Amino acid sequence: MIRELSAPRFTGKFIRVHDAGDFFDDPYTLAWCRVMHACPDVTFYAYTKEVLRFKRLIEPDPPGNFLWVYSYGGKEDAHIDPSRDRIADVFPDTDAITAAGWSSQEASDLLAVLGPRLVGVPANNIPHFLKRMDGRRPSEWQAEIDANRARKRRRHLRLVPGTGPAAPSPQSRPRPTNADRHAA
Repeated sequence: MIRELSAPRFTGKFIRVHDAGDFFDDPYTLAWCRVMHACPDVTFYAYTKEVLRFKRLIEPDPPGNFLWVYSYGGKEDAHIDPSRDRIADVFPDTDAITAAGWSSQEASDLLAVLGPRLVGVPANNIPHFLKRMDGRRPSEWQAEIDANRARKRRRHLRLVPGTGPAAPSPQSRPRPTNADRHAA
């Protein structure tokens, strides 16, 4: 990869890491960082849902030629800071992007990493995908999923024995009688 991306034809170019997929583990992410450091004349960029991994591995000391945008719609959405992080979300159409006050990257994918911090991506016109979106952005859809999971977790919580309101104190329990002892 380093040999390929060090070729003169890539000097001054932007390379998107992943058209589909993500930085699935730490060694893979760090391997990409080694490629980026070895190819300083190329600018790399990526969308990622791996928020915690990036905040831990990339943000403290990012390669100088690496730009990224956090993409809503993943299990780590709660760790995205909209006041600080560069964010992308998919919208049903460009009108919805404008109505939300976000900027569209429709003119160029590079606007996601070079333009304003909040970037809307118009949804692909794929009928079954649009039907599943049901007018929601991935951030909204993921928030619904997270809320449902939280409700289910609360329903399945169990009280620790002796901590609930029904736990009688030892003084309030009836004392066994001789008849109780003989019945046992």
